[in-house]
Amino acid sequence: MAEKGIEIETVQVDLGSGEQFADAYREINPDCVVPALQLDDGSCLSEVIAICHYLEAKHPEPALLGTTDEERARILMWNSKVEQQGLWAAADAFRNAAKGLKGRAATGIVSYAQIPELAERGRDRVEHFFRRMNGQLASNEFVAGDRFSIADISALVAADFASWIKLAMPEDAENLKRWYESVSSRPSATA
Repeated sequence: MAEKGIEIETVQVDLGSGEQFADAYREINPDCVVPALQLDDGSCLSEVIAICHYLEAKHPEPALLGTTDEERARILMWNSKVEQQGLWAAADAFRNAAKGLKGRAATGIVSYAQIPELAERGRDRVEHFFRRMNGQLASNEFVAGDRFSIADISALVAADFASWIKLAMPEDAENLKRWYESVSSRPSATA
């Protein structure tokens, strides 16, 4: 939204207090996860990529999901890699180790026990993700090529989340660090 300059009323959901499980939020999103975008007709979009597709269709410029079939496919491919190899790995590392998430190792309405081995594997996967991104960024200005895209936004979220849970980028990941400095200095990154 910030990258496109879209103004939408937002309502913060207090995850720490479990507000996402309250009846009022459950009516909006029965999966009890964030984000959710409630449309004018009252229906709800609750997956990040679905929300991004919707906003891109309504506000096509700047194009964050590509302008050609090939570019869209490449961006979606890299966005999926970032989510699977970066965000999900960091989530496993965090959710399977944080004391406050005991019995809540996965998002959503079903409770799952923490598995310490998944936390350890998640930390290892984040390290591999950072190395993979460093390699990708050796010959690309941005994650999916020469244009800033949703893949960069997702990768920035993954890098910031990893940092927040004390999983640092490798010291020798110069390409990744160059990219991170560039995208984190965009005005939308601090919006």
